Amino acid sequence: MNRRVIAIALVILMVIPAAQVFSQGSFKPKAEYTMQVNVGPLYDWGVGAQRWADLIKEKTGGKVIVKPYFGSSLLAGKQTNWYQAVADGAIDFAVESTINASTVVPALNLFNLPFFLPNYDAVDKIENGKAGKMVIEQLERGGLKFMAWGENGYRQITNSKREIKSPDDMKGLKFRGVGSPIFVDMFKTLGADITLMSWADAVTAFQQGVVDGQENPKSVLTVVKIWEYHKYLTNWGYVLDPLVFVVNARVWKSFPADIQNAIQEAALEAGEYEKALARAYLDGSKSAEKLKTKYGVIAEDAYAYARAKGMVITDLTPAELQVFKDKLAPVYNNWVPKVGKAIVDAAIEDMK
Repeated sequence: MNRRVIAIALVILMVIPAAQVFSQGSFKPKAEYTMQVNVGPLYDWGVGAQRWADLIKEKTGGKVIVKPYFGSSLLAGKQTNWYQAVADGAIDFAVESTINASTVVPALNLFNLPFFLPNYDAVDKIENGKAGKMVIEQLERGGLKFMAWGENGYRQITNSKREIKSPDDMKGLKFRGVGSPIFVDMFKTLGADITLMSWADAVTAFQQGVVDGQENPKSVLTVVKIWEYHKYLTNWGYVLDPLVFVVNARVWKSFPADIQNAIQEAALEAGEYEKALARAYLDGSKSAEKLKTKYGVIAEDAYAYARAKGMVITDLTPAELQVFKDKLAPVYNNWVPKVGKAIVDAAIEDMK
């Protein structure tokens, strides 16, 4: 009897490792996974997306191939549809702006509250703190798996008409915007008009004079040669535009643990690199130096280049900035409950 028990035990011990090997060997990835990216490959954002795809291939030994589709080409340019497309499984991966999903995930408007984020340190504390976890939880509810944070950056305004130093200077100007209705509320409160359109249509709108200006982070400047359309830029940093590296939840669950670890590591590395690109020369020399020493990359000073091309770049004084803050305070107060007071309170605590 004892010998029979021992024999059965030995068979079980032999079967378990075999089952484990079979489970690992049964993973059959798709020939290619799709990745949604709103902008082109030359933007900091696009560079970060391509780096994630390259690192996934490297870290999985070529088992997982991800192809970035730039310019929202999988969505026919309709950038605000990215969240649902990934959640439904029509697209597998995405490196996307939180703004472009903020109508579906209200918590993402945390980053769109006017003048809520005073500096990069505050942004990092929120993303890595309690509020960041609360935002991620809401983001994942629709069927996505969050991998890492990236950054498009603080959004500044450019226009073709005049220098902007006060809300009065914005009256009557027409701006291109996208995403959450909070942007409509802000620009109308400042006396400007705003037309929501995809980035795919924006440059044509600049060329044809359909709009007078736009708001975007610094990486847009050199890629689209914004000085060819707009002479004036005002640094006001009224909102920050984070990026999220995400995977469809069902696709994520289809990967074995070692592949998941590789994809996660790749996202964190790509996100760190992309953030450094987005912040280069905007956080002193910190990110530019990091790019040089850690990655061997010499970053471009986008503002210096734009000035050399004839752009008038205005840095608001604290007093001038306060006028904008005071003007937009009602918008902030109106949107806090829409974002979720608990999340806003957590973010305030994170920033301390």
